[in-house]
Amino acid sequence: MDSMGNAGRQAVRKVLYHHRTQGKAVEGVHIRGITDALRARGVAVDIISLPGADPYSSPRAMSPTRQARPWMKLVTRLPEPLFELAELAYNLVAGFRIAAWLHRNPDVDFIYERYSLFMYAPIWLARMRGIPIILEVNDSATVERVRPLAFRRLAMAIERRAFRKASGLVFVSSIFRDRALAAHGSMAPAIVTPNAADIAKFTFTAEQREGTRARLGLDGHVVCGYLGGFVPWHAIDRFVRLIADHLAAAPHLKLLLVGDGATYPALRAFVESRGLSRQVVMTGRVAHDEVPGLLAAMDMAVLPSAGDYTSPVKLFEFMACGVPPVAPDFEPIREVLVEDETGWMFRAGDLAAAVERVLAHSRDSAGLARVGAAARNYITAHRQWRNNIEELLAFHHSLASGMATR
Repeated sequence: MDSMGNAGRQAVRKVLYHHRTQGKAVEGVHIRGITDALRARGVAVDIISLPGADPYSSPRAMSPTRQARPWMKLVTRLPEPLFELAELAYNLVAGFRIAAWLHRNPDVDFIYERYSLFMYAPIWLARMRGIPIILEVNDSATVERVRPLAFRRLAMAIERRAFRKASGLVFVSSIFRDRALAAHGSMAPAIVTPNAADIAKFTFTAEQREGTRARLGLDGHVVCGYLGGFVPWHAIDRFVRLIADHLAAAPHLKLLLVGDGATYPALRAFVESRGLSRQVVMTGRVAHDEVPGLLAAMDMAVLPSAGDYTSPVKLFEFMACGVPPVAPDFEPIREVLVEDETGWMFRAGDLAAAVERVLAHSRDSAGLARVGAAARNYITAHRQWRNNIEELLAFHHSLASGMATR
């Protein structure tokens, strides 16, 4: 694979990255990670985003709902059928913008697109121009959504054609790839590349750790952290409510909760009403650039829940910082986490078990240090964004050489 990656890197000089996300929160982290790693390899990368959704613009907020442009908020509030029609209509905007870019950049090596539902114009244009297009698949009409699809049959039909007509597909987990293949029957050649982290951005000194801990009142305690959205499907509110009754018997333990979202106000009110504010520290929304400093203060971390097909970026960021995670045993997490070596798992959905694991491991400082160091070594060697780029460029090379297999 590495020799193919080297060949791919030598051949690729220019890439267009197209996405239809708001460019913030987790998707912004992913887009910047891929783009920065490509540029570090000497590849020129241009990004076409939703107007006003440049992933490099400030603020790089953790909560996309807080930073969204007014027109974005208006569109997301449309009734679901109208919202999906707006997504479908965006093909015209994307097609026009990509066609104009291709006219100015005829020497592009391939288009890399973060796949979005109802999106097909970029694939049609790429095929018309004879340009390879690789889809990075983080969403699908086959998965359960917060907003149930009104035009699911149409979304499935467009997705089936997109997955078959693209040059190649990149999935974040094996189970996601397998579900898509089962739903659509056949697809373009595909690879599985979990998410990653940049180890250089998650390296800190003892002074930085001590400073953050002193500022937040964490000195002398074992700190279990959480990083991400306060939304029902991440279940951090339910985890805190379950562990609350155990905190009095665990005075050595403090929780550091970073982020915000729909369940944040009620959870903060619960913490205050129970008199837990000294043991449960809630930072609220922070810019992503502040995340490494906050991770530096943690001794362990918890992911109460995750998608059963997704690859949580926060998992890799915890591990990159040497913070051992306690995570649900979904298959994508089992693909990257080794029990009692780079982290610990609990049965997905069993938050009582998550509480038990956090309490037990919080009393084992030596185990936290051992597993945290191994987790960081794993990320350093195998799961940095540069590793994803090596796999992507090798994949592009194999597609160009006609060697990829389905």
